[in-house]
Amino acid sequence: MWPNMSYPVDELLDLARWLDAGEWHGFWFADHYMGNTGTTEVSDTPGHECWAILPAVAAVTCRMRLGPLVAPTSIHHPALLANRAATIDHLSNGRFVLGLGAGWQINEHHAYGIELEAPGRRVTRFEESIQIIRSLLDERRTDFDGEIHTIRGAPCEPKPVQERLPILVGTGGDRMLRITARHADEWNTWGRPDGAAERMAAMREACERVGRDPGTLRCSVQSIVVVTDDDEATKRVLDGPGGERAIAGRPTELVEMLGAYREIGFDEFIVPDWFMGPTASARREMLERFMTEVVSALN
Repeated sequence: MWPNMSYPVDELLDLARWLDAGEWHGFWFADHYMGNTGTTEVSDTPGHECWAILPAVAAVTCRMRLGPLVAPTSIHHPALLANRAATIDHLSNGRFVLGLGAGWQINEHHAYGIELEAPGRRVTRFEESIQIIRSLLDERRTDFDGEIHTIRGAPCEPKPVQERLPILVGTGGDRMLRITARHADEWNTWGRPDGAAERMAAMREACERVGRDPGTLRCSVQSIVVVTDDDEATKRVLDGPGGERAIAGRPTELVEMLGAYREIGFDEFIVPDWFMGPTASARREMLERFMTEVVSALN
């Protein structure tokens, strides 16, 4: 599950408890400071801060994995990310996944005076950050000399509960895919089955180029989900803005689409609930229908 960051805190925590008591596998939360406008224009849409929400979710659940989808290294220093991740892994008794990305959202960088570097340097920053984070989580001391970061004898204590805390990377670019293949435990992407299949092929090629067995990389995918018996509603979703990142239709059609993701090789399907209804009760009803009529049919 990937809920909208604008929901009230009590609603988010109630949702987390409900998911944890059911058959849901994970809880993901966006790491942004405002809604995306695609430009420098600021959004006033409310949005709770990811690293404040995740410890609360860890405290009210006992089974699900949880993590940011994803934390931008353009904003967060690697030492901060590693120490946060290790602490929340203790709060959750070993259920934390550290989702990372290079950063991309224009308006939050511009509004807060955080430089959104050119793509090449941004990816270099990311590549250094993921190596530093992995070392901080695993090694007693970390030294690193890079183009951007210099780390000297740095600790990260206590270490995570998990023997190897998973690092997930959300990306699609070729260079980022190669970095993911070298350093990550998990990979995440967006899209309908056809587009996701193309990205999966690119990811497997990246693994082969760096000498990694693709089968050792856990893969997840998300798409906007709309369960509806109304053909016109389905058409509006798929033809509308963001339709290339949506699946919609009758339960039997969605069963086929989720089956296609599984055939492609994805291990996890993440459900953003942003278009499942205007109220918490409406979204809960839609999620229950999705689990009962779609997910159960896959088993």
